[in-house]
Amino acid sequence: MGPEITGDPRFFARSGPFDIGTLATAGDAKVEGRDAGAAAARLFTGVAPLQSAGPAEVSFLDNRRYASLLGATKAGAVIVHPEMAGAVPAGAVALVTPEPYLGWARIAALFHPAPSPTPGIAPSAVVDPTARIDPAAEIGPLAVIGAGAEIGAGCRIGPLAVIGAGVVLGRDCRIGAQVSISHALIGARVAIYPGARIGQDGFGFAVTATGFVSVPQIGRVIIEDDVEIGANTTIDRGSAADTVIGAGSRLDNLVQVGHNVHIGRACIIVAQAGISGSTVLEDFVMAGGQAGLIGHLHIGRKARIGAQAGVMADVAAGTSVVGSPAQPVTTFFREVATLRRLAGTGKRKPRRGDAGAAPEGPGG
Repeated sequence: MGPEITGDPRFFARSGPFDIGTLATAGDAKVEGRDAGAAAARLFTGVAPLQSAGPAEVSFLDNRRYASLLGATKAGAVIVHPEMAGAVPAGAVALVTPEPYLGWARIAALFHPAPSPTPGIAPSAVVDPTARIDPAAEIGPLAVIGAGAEIGAGCRIGPLAVIGAGVVLGRDCRIGAQVSISHALIGARVAIYPGARIGQDGFGFAVTATGFVSVPQIGRVIIEDDVEIGANTTIDRGSAADTVIGAGSRLDNLVQVGHNVHIGRACIIVAQAGISGSTVLEDFVMAGGQAGLIGHLHIGRKARIGAQAGVMADVAAGTSVVGSPAQPVTTFFREVATLRRLAGTGKRKPRRGDAGAAPEGPGG
């Protein structure tokens, strides 16, 4: 293995170099520091962490836990909060913004833009003659495009992906390798990472005395603009109503979304979380890793659900809940503190042989 490389050119396209003015504009930042004037003539070639960045690279500090690395960095420019601008060492220029991590995201994307599609259909792809594929889309090797499917301009369909009959993809979508999509209408600029399964049957059945009878799942999956769906995540289609993922939401890897679930705008669902059927999440809800939500719940706007929480009742807007069964954070930790206090002060009758127990008598 070679030395650590940020943005290894074997895997990541690189653009640039860029001057400090271009970087400041991209990151919505102000150029400050003792070397700001001299920096105007310099060109920067990439981004790197504080501890490994060189004089031609840009770094950032967002979490104060890593403030000790700032004074020793060799970076040529550092994206920082205004409160940290004075701590940027000599030789580096400060790119000052109230949101350093956002600035970093935009500047890193400037150096490493997402690859553009290579328009055309791979010879090994299987495309139904009734499918409509924009000439500016890329269809990868062994991909399958079903009857009546529509693929928008600028889409990239990865190898072995399956786009089912009637599925619609808006422009500039990125569909990873081995993704399968059926019964779905998908907006613009949606990214679906490898192995995700969109639109399969929901988990619905009637119980009889002798077993189960599957209920036809005749809804759809609606994914609005600018959504990202992680690898191996599964989203069931609706049973009668639609399953909906709101604009700008982010679903991590290995998330399960049941039928008829409605996720609002700009929600965050972290890995291994599961949302049971017909539950509604309003806008800006956050659910931590391995959280579980039973069906038919209503989770209010900007609610926060902790990791491994078991949510069995509605959650009001703006509420943070943890634990299983989930309850408000203050209540949960009050109970934890009480149990710890009782455990620490609880007494039991000494047993024979314990240190401090009464010695045995002669006849013991």
